[in-house]
Amino acid sequence: MSVTVRSEQACFGGTIGVYSHASRETGTEMRFSVFVPPGAAARPRPALYFLAGLTCTEETFMIKAGALRHAADHGLVLVAPDTSPRGLGLPGEDDSWDFGTGAGFYLDAEAEPWRPHYRMYSYVTRELPALIEAGFPVQAGRRGVFGHSMGGHGALVIGLRNSEAYRSVSAFAPICNPVAVPWGEKAFGNYLGPDRSRWTAWDASLLMRQRPFPDSILVDQGMKDQFLDTQLRPEALEASAAAAGQKLMLRRHEGYDHSYWFIQSFIADHLAWHAERLGT
Repeated sequence: MSVTVRSEQACFGGTIGVYSHASRETGTEMRFSVFVPPGAAARPRPALYFLAGLTCTEETFMIKAGALRHAADHGLVLVAPDTSPRGLGLPGEDDSWDFGTGAGFYLDAEAEPWRPHYRMYSYVTRELPALIEAGFPVQAGRRGVFGHSMGGHGALVIGLRNSEAYRSVSAFAPICNPVAVPWGEKAFGNYLGPDRSRWTAWDASLLMRQRPFPDSILVDQGMKDQFLDTQLRPEALEASAAAAGQKLMLRRHEGYDHSYWFIQSFIADHLAWHAERLGT
């Protein structure tokens, strides 16, 4: 698979790059960023995938989260895909910030006109890892996944649905119960159609009751988050963990909001969490 180098720079002894390729899953050009820590060329490292939130791109996390120094210290390859296909010109694709462009919700759409292209779940779980493992110094199969907000939802769902492929899962302020909140209802109703029974496969709080993750999951939530009560519902995830016997470390932090300042404050904990489980 041909990959185009958009940019590459030295950072903390390693390399941070932005790349693009023609995606089979989305039928569009997709961009992604990769941080390769020092020494990886001689000894391949585990890959940790970060899924960003609404309106973000493949660069947002790498620039704003303060994660690269910690990834270098732990010997982790960081991978961040874009948050949706772009430039398709579909009706309504660019009408709002919480649906369409920049808002792929890490699912495979079933309703038209989204079905052929909005396939971020298959892109993130199949196409992108195959490309990363073929073209970068990573250890095949040693993967972790984490994310923020919409991306936290994606990380939880991907981990729960693919526990054999991901050794570690964490999230910052995830949309925990999307079938019951406005962001999820808007996205699922359009991408998946009006049959709400089709939505349950993409809701972490519902999935957890059926197939808990074999290891503990780390979730950090700011208590000053402007979306906490209306969109995120961490209490639903907590209740599902209790019902399913899922090990869940859900940490609530007074004074923190939904921003990357929140992520910066606790990113070191998440990188250490994944490094321990990925065996760096």
